[in-house]
Amino acid sequence: MEPTNFVWCKGGPYALCYYSGPSTGSEDLSCTLTPDGRYANCNCFEVPWGAYFVDINAILNYKVYKATVKTCGADGSGCSGAANVNKAPVCQAINQKKLIPGADLISTFSLDCVPSNGLGLTNCGQAPYAGCMTAPCKKTGAKGIVQCSCPVYDGLYQVGTTLDDPATECTLGGDLVWSAAFNPDGATTPPLTACIPDAPGANGCPLFNDTMTVPAGTDCKAICDAYSCKGKGGIESAYTCDATLCTGQCNDRNLTSVACSGLTSCPAKGILAIAKLEAAVGCSCCASQLCGCAPNDKTNTAIFDLNARQRTVGITPQCDVNDTLCGKKGAAPMTTSSMTTASEARAVSVPSQRSNGAPILLHPESL
Repeated sequence: MEPTNFVWCKGGPYALCYYSGPSTGSEDLSCTLTPDGRYANCNCFEVPWGAYFVDINAILNYKVYKATVKTCGADGSGCSGAANVNKAPVCQAINQKKLIPGADLISTFSLDCVPSNGLGLTNCGQAPYAGCMTAPCKKTGAKGIVQCSCPVYDGLYQVGTTLDDPATECTLGGDLVWSAAFNPDGATTPPLTACIPDAPGANGCPLFNDTMTVPAGTDCKAICDAYSCKGKGGIESAYTCDATLCTGQCNDRNLTSVACSGLTSCPAKGILAIAKLEAAVGCSCCASQLCGCAPNDKTNTAIFDLNARQRTVGITPQCDVNDTLCGKKGAAPMTTSSMTTASEARAVSVPSQRSNGAPILLHPESL
């Protein structure tokens, strides 16, 4: 119930179930009860990389919960705020796919879809709902959508949207339930009192500008080493990720997925140094500019191509905002085998079939 309960993390991939529940809408984000009613299979957004938050009270692995409380305190206050990003052991467990054995990714909370889907809150009466925080998720084969096995609770709850008619819309009918949470004080999202590095939209910190300076003690060597980390085709993933991440929206998750895919194999020390620098300065996707790191030719070509693809789906890339990470036109842009086409980025498909209703089995340490 404390604002500090949300510990700050950065990495990915992770799932966002905040908007899940109904089967209507442009994408199927339904939460369907299993036959025994103990779980709900929720279709959720897949987010490839970024800033995310974990409620310390809802860590579904007891060993990791105990380690996180030991580091952060029972209320999470020791790991709250951008300066403490990835300090909580649960962040590492999620980023390394060790929180729940067998899960492809984990459900958390993030602001990645706020620019298009918004934030809301409606208090609902007692009924079953899916509590998806740190639930295990599986890839479905559909681009941008995963399915999470969320424990079901029965009680008062809040949904993350402003319903026009709560009396009729709080319950979805049939075997559908909302992905929701409950706080007696009403707030079920992290307090947005300060900007969040690398988050898109109004809640994110500003992009680089020439008034920003590097704080004393910044390890720019480690930061530039992380930026020079090469992924598929010799492309440096930290640059391509920055070029899309902080201006991205829900309709380019597939694009961001390819742009950020190589980051998981980059030096952890440098990735953390990037996060610390951006937190100290209060900026987004700005570390390479602050430290003077420069991409190679293949990366510049990829950045140029990514910027063009963002414009195709109606997004203004960072290059058009502050004239950074513009790249250079090359003879051979990234191919469709390693980069989502613009039409794919616009059309995020949904699963054609649901699972057989069986929840993902949890490791005994998670129970």
